[in-house]
Order: sequence, then C-alpha cells, then structure tokens
Amino acid sequence: MALVRCDFFSEALGLNTSMQVILPAPATSQIGLASGPAGADPPVLYLLHGLTDDESIWLRRTSIERYVAPLGLAVVMPRAERSFYADEEHGNRFWTFLADELPDVCRSFFRLSDRREDTFVAGLSMGGYGAVKWALRRPDRFAAAASLSGSLNVAHRRDHPTRPLNPDVWHTVWGDRPVAGRDDDTVALVRAAGPDTPPLYVACGTEDFLHEDNLAFVDAARGQGVPVTVDFSPGDHDWAYWDAKIQDVLAWLPLRTRAEAH
Repeated sequence: MALVRCDFFSEALGLNTSMQVILPAPATSQIGLASGPAGADPPVLYLLHGLTDDESIWLRRTSIERYVAPLGLAVVMPRAERSFYADEEHGNRFWTFLADELPDVCRSFFRLSDRREDTFVAGLSMGGYGAVKWALRRPDRFAAAASLSGSLNVAHRRDHPTRPLNPDVWHTVWGDRPVAGRDDDTVALVRAAGPDTPPLYVACGTEDFLHEDNLAFVDAARGQGVPVTVDFSPGDHDWAYWDAKIQDVLAWLPLRTRAEAH
C-alpha cells in the first residue's frame, strides 16, 4: 500500500486543505501485510471523519490501511472541519467541496475508477451523516454507503432534551435556516429516495446516544423500501466500536473484484 498526505488548494473553499489517501500497490515480498489486486483504476472508498476529528483520524485510531490492503481498494479521507459536510451559513462551502470538487480533484491526482460500481462512501458520527447524505443526494455516484454511529436525524438534534448539538456548531452550519424537510435532513431524504438509491449499511451501538436517531432513520428507510443492512449490536460512541465495525463495512462492500472471484 502507498499512503499519501495531499495538501492542495480547493476552489470551493478558497483555501488550502488536506486529505489522506491510501492507494493499492503490489507487494509480493512485504512481510506481514497481504496485498490484493492493484489494477490501473482501483475502486475507491471516501471515508469521512467525525465532528472533533480531521483527515488523519482513521489512520490514527484504526488499522484501516491494513484492512484494505488485500482488497485493492483506494481510500480517500478528506478534511471537513466541523461542517456537517454542508455549505455553511456562516462558514465555508463544504458540501460543494465534497460532492462536486473532491472526486474530480482525486481523479486528477490519482488513477482511480470513476465508475459508480467502484465508488463507495462511509463515515462515523458526523461523517456517517455526511456519507448517507452524499449517497442520498447523489445516488448515481455510489454503489453503496455506510454509516457508523451516524447523526442520522440531525434536524432532531437542535432541540434534543438531553444531547442537543452544540449551538455554536449549529449556528455556524445552519444559522436560522430550517433543516427539517430540506436537503440536509437525511430522514426526509430517505423518505423521498428513489429506486436508484444505493444499498445502505447502518450500524450504531445500543449504548450510543445517537441510537434513537439511527432507529428513526432505519424506520424511514424501510418504509420507503430502501435496501438497508442494520447492525444495532452492543457498543458506544467510541473507537473500539468503529474499529470493529469498519471491518464489517469493508466485508459488506460489493467490490467487483470480490464478486468476480466467486
């Protein structure tokens, strides 16, 4: 595997930003790491961070590089601050950066597949929300999307009686504009999802404070007939849970190389 830290200028953000990228590389003599196929244009997983983290966190808290090595899968981990992957009311255009600019930037820098069947997105907490939102708003781009402990009922979080979203974060991201029923409301998005919606994977620990949000989202997805794989096993909002569950997500992804092997 090759690990690249990429610092680049974003036109959407109007500033320099960073991403970490894992790229498949053939290695027949490397000790202790199995290598998978390394084709000319590998499939890609966009892997999104949570509210208090950055583009380095998946590498620091999990063994994601080792987990994807035998899969021949590239992983792109962008920086998104505390934006909820939205065009912020009092900040920057992180939705535009993520959804419109980042895939083109990545393909201009690296040889990655641009086919829908080779493109996936996943994330944790705020990143789980971002992953699902991206897949629901751009269903033609992804073959699958996964959320780990995602904030999947964010409209409910503003006035939550026990665990509301930080009001400063809410003000920066959404200001006074409504969220419920709009493009940043994943429950509303999944209730309006069409037949081209990619399969979803939703995992959240039963001890997690976001468990009820995930229940609401899954109920809405099932009501709309959206294909959703659900894992509500014991666990909390922590890296022990996410390190285990990202391995389950990788096993679930419909990678063409894996399908062809069978």
